[in-house]
Amino acid sequence: MEDLIKKVIAFARKKPECSSKEIYESLTLEISYATVKRLLSRLVSERLLETKGQGRATKYIISPNYELIYPIDAEDYYEKDIDEREIKQNFNFELINDILPTSTIFSEAELEKLSALHNTYTKNVAQLSDFEYKKELERLAIDLSWKSSQIEGNTYSLLETERLLKDKETASGKTKEEATMLLNHKEAIDFITKNTQYIHPLTVSKIESIHSILVQELPIKRNLRTARVGISGTNYRPLDNEFQIRDALSDLCNLVNSKEDIFEKALLALVLISYIQPFVDGNKRTSRIISNGILMNSHYCPLSFRTVDSIDYKKAMLIFYEQNNISSFKQIFIDQFEFAVKTYF
Repeated sequence: MEDLIKKVIAFARKKPECSSKEIYESLTLEISYATVKRLLSRLVSERLLETKGQGRATKYIISPNYELIYPIDAEDYYEKDIDEREIKQNFNFELINDILPTSTIFSEAELEKLSALHNTYTKNVAQLSDFEYKKELERLAIDLSWKSSQIEGNTYSLLETERLLKDKETASGKTKEEATMLLNHKEAIDFITKNTQYIHPLTVSKIESIHSILVQELPIKRNLRTARVGISGTNYRPLDNEFQIRDALSDLCNLVNSKEDIFEKALLALVLISYIQPFVDGNKRTSRIISNGILMNSHYCPLSFRTVDSIDYKKAMLIFYEQNNISSFKQIFIDQFEFAVKTYF
């Protein structure tokens, strides 16, 4: 089916405003016309194609969403070495200001799944006492502190993290910086939990405040970058001008605040703060806390990211950096939302 989709998309890109009959005839495969029609309906619902006209005059064109959400196979993508991949090397100003404001990231099926999970979460939470809810939230906060730190190279185990955060017991053989990173995570999560409305509306100063909590007592500069920063594993180059960085963050805040769908708000904050790389370090940590703050402000289940593979997380993020394609990271978001609903509440 994936090969068939690729052929349909390739033809639609080659011949704009094509009919279903033209697409069917271009395939030269032993499949029925009805199968092709069902596939076209699916691609329209997933917002990879758009229609023009009605009835027999219906034409199919590539959606503006295509480059943003078309599924990319990460294994195939990384078969090419870093210098062999064709990428968008520079920061794409149009992405935040022109493309994303008019794009719809989630398909109808994806939104149905997320909405069903949210309804399950709402019903489950309604049956919990305040004590039970806080206990589950504390468990999620410990898991998030651990996984978010692990993604950044922290070597504390989950059990060691629990001992540190609950009993202030540091693990032998670990650095002070690792313990501090975990404690800072927990403090940032606790702050968001106690001040769920803090993130709404999202502002540059609030993003900076969360970052300051996460990097306190660590050898990491606070405030926005004033110099160039490199990202390992990619030739993508983030902005290196302090004023452009602040403007990009401001545009991000306006974009997130303008979106109505909570899942879209949370996902955009998660990927775009990392894409902008406004700080010397701690960008992904900040994005995960901000994203969870957006979810919690609207009484949605926060994410712990506990079962995500750190390498898969980084690969999905690099695909977004290099191609401005959100499909791989979107799947991580959906999977982790489902895991959180089913595991904690």
